[in-house]
Amino acid sequence: MAMVTIQTAAELEASRHQAVSGEKKDPLAGMKLLTAEGQEPRAKNAIEITEKALKRIRIAMAKEGVSPEQGGLRVGIQGGGCSGLSYSIRFDSQPRERDRVYVFGADVETAGDPTRGAPIRVFVDPKSFLYLAGMVLDFEETLMRQGFNFINPNSSKSCGCGSSFSA
Repeated sequence: MAMVTIQTAAELEASRHQAVSGEKKDPLAGMKLLTAEGQEPRAKNAIEITEKALKRIRIAMAKEGVSPEQGGLRVGIQGGGCSGLSYSIRFDSQPRERDRVYVFGADVETAGDPTRGAPIRVFVDPKSFLYLAGMVLDFEETLMRQGFNFINPNSSKSCGCGSSFSA
């Protein structure tokens, strides 16, 4: 199946300029990033999420019956996949002893939010943090794909499906 992309004249000119000048497109352009409580924006030792990801996490937590006060989203990596490491994402009832815990969205309400603006927590184990520090978790919804998107500065190469990477 052929894929068709429609660009305006301005977008086409901008992409030509990037190709000629060697500029790389910013993968975070146009995204509203949320920084965890107590973290600096775009810090190398932090993890950030987008507002779209916050909304989807809240909806999924409510659907799965996970309490925002006790549980949270566990983000990590594991060996495997076509590029060597795979991302893992699941709900957990509580953080583990050595986890880094990030709290997001305490003062951000999202449309259709079943938690009425409750903050969500993201848990990251120490081993995974080595590969995920500086990462942004986004939620992408297009005609071709729907799901969480890991924008990871530590990834040197990734597979075509985007679910595995190498550092």
